[in-house]
Amino acid sequence: MMKILGISGVALITLSLSVSSLSAETFRWAGKTDPQTMDPHAVSSAPVLGFLNNIYEGLVRRNKQMKIEASLAESWEPLGLDGWRFNLRKGVKFQDGSDFNAEDVMFSYERAASEESDVRSWFAVVSEVIVQDDYTIDFMTKAPNPLFPNSIANFLIMDKTWTESNDAARPSKEAENFATRNANGTGAFALTSRDPGVRTTLAPYAGWWGEMESNVTEAIYTPIGEASTGIAALLSGEIDMIEPIPLQDVPRMKQRSGFTVHEGVEARVLMFGFGHESNVLKYSNETSDKNPFQDARVRKAIYQAIDVNALTSKVMRGTAAPASQLVSKDMQGYSTSLADRFPLDVEASKKLLAEAGYPNGFSFGLMCPNDRYINDEAICRTTASMLAKIGVEAKLTTMPVRSYWSELRADNFDMYLLGWAPGTFDAEQPLRFLASTPNKEKKLGSWNFGGYSNARVDELLPMIQTEIDDEKRQAMIDEAHKLIQDEVAYIPMYVQPLIWATKDNISLTQRTDNFFILRWVTVN
Repeated sequence: MMKILGISGVALITLSLSVSSLSAETFRWAGKTDPQTMDPHAVSSAPVLGFLNNIYEGLVRRNKQMKIEASLAESWEPLGLDGWRFNLRKGVKFQDGSDFNAEDVMFSYERAASEESDVRSWFAVVSEVIVQDDYTIDFMTKAPNPLFPNSIANFLIMDKTWTESNDAARPSKEAENFATRNANGTGAFALTSRDPGVRTTLAPYAGWWGEMESNVTEAIYTPIGEASTGIAALLSGEIDMIEPIPLQDVPRMKQRSGFTVHEGVEARVLMFGFGHESNVLKYSNETSDKNPFQDARVRKAIYQAIDVNALTSKVMRGTAAPASQLVSKDMQGYSTSLADRFPLDVEASKKLLAEAGYPNGFSFGLMCPNDRYINDEAICRTTASMLAKIGVEAKLTTMPVRSYWSELRADNFDMYLLGWAPGTFDAEQPLRFLASTPNKEKKLGSWNFGGYSNARVDELLPMIQTEIDDEKRQAMIDEAHKLIQDEVAYIPMYVQPLIWATKDNISLTQRTDNFFILRWVTVN
């Protein structure tokens, strides 16, 4: 087990004194997915960013109600229409005792916006960053960008000296560097040990500038991939919380004395994506010289063969709501005029396949994770059986999420499962990440694995990003959503639920981004 380096003995001694007024409590929790890395710029996924929001902090953050509030920046204001000025909090120290200032923000920006970073799309709108003094920094944008502060809520700040001195000046998605297993943030909790895939331990950082609402003195996270094992661990007292719990266990957990089920709706839409840019199928038995998914008629046939109501009622046991767009109805920019999905119609699907030249169907490779989303493997298996009814054979491959993203980045799929929750809670973000033509130079389309491309969507995005008139902006978003819907760029299916279970003595806050924030946990 590798210990974190750099947290001073003074900080740890102070920690033991600071909790004397509270009861010392160890909190143990579990989830399906281990955070892939401790590097906040290496992987843009909820398991990583949600976990690291306990250790690292951004200029701004989201509160319990998901509203933006001050964090490492005490305040911010627009610089006319040209950018944003952030006034940094003074007296903040990293967990190794070093001072925080604008140099760390500039370094973190350069690192997060680098080609090696998985979060570089956040900064596609930035033209220049200027350090005015130790506690003032300006982010200049290429055009007016009213959403910019919201868009960087998960831009987490690293200590320049610590990162450079440990040869981690740039993030690494696949290979390890020092920041992969070690951390030095300014957040409420510090990493004390890390054994990837087995156990990660955190402790409160006594030098934190904020107000701690937790009495947890040690927090131990364990990934448990097998649902039944996780429930057994909760019932036996080995852990205090697990998320998510199997949907079939919800009724009995609600009736079980001593436990609480926490239910909510996540901001995440589950969808299927296609390999648009590939000219051939990679995993077909008989169709190896072309790619049927490049034909919108075929994509629509797949869409109309999937019985989403059956998925939500049976596989998801009535906890999920069907979706028609890349965002849910609770997100800013949702298109109410496009709320209806294409109807389930197996005969229409067969007709579309015949028109496209596939009257006997075809086979293809369907790639899915088996530990990332609730019932993800079951969703894919059920979908495969539905597609068989129109003569389309989905050759399913499932794997842990720690391997899944690298397979998608390597284009090892014909069709794939993806869940997306916009960090800004605005439709602009999935348009930028999922629907823009991939462009490394412009930092666009970084999660558009299939390479979907529409020139009009690309044209609309910068206008959506800069328009301050809400009605005009919504009209442009509506147009983009309609193009994506008509072309069946993706198959949106449903909005994922949040279902956690704890012992009755645990108090916590469940946010719609599915980020678990330890500073709001108390053990009673």
